[in-house]
Amino acid sequence: MEKLVEYIVKSLVIDSDNVQVSITEDENEKVIHVMVNPDDMGRIIGKGGKIASSIRTIVKSLSAKEDKKVFVKFGE
Repeated sequence: MEKLVEYIVKSLVIDSDNVQVSITEDENEKVIHVMVNPDDMGRIIGKGGKIASSIRTIVKSLSAKEDKKVFVKFGE
């Protein structure tokens, strides 16, 4: 799942070398942290947050089989 988020984000930004995706896990949840160049942040959030919402929807649908909740956080 981490590789999929990384692939999507790298295809959206201009500076794909500065994309960093990491995962932190608890017993009940998994958080995918996405860090990009500040100039590219608007590209992954999108107008009205539509692109970020779409990325979260894809991750949520893929994580339905897991027992953990999966969250995607951008720029934190």
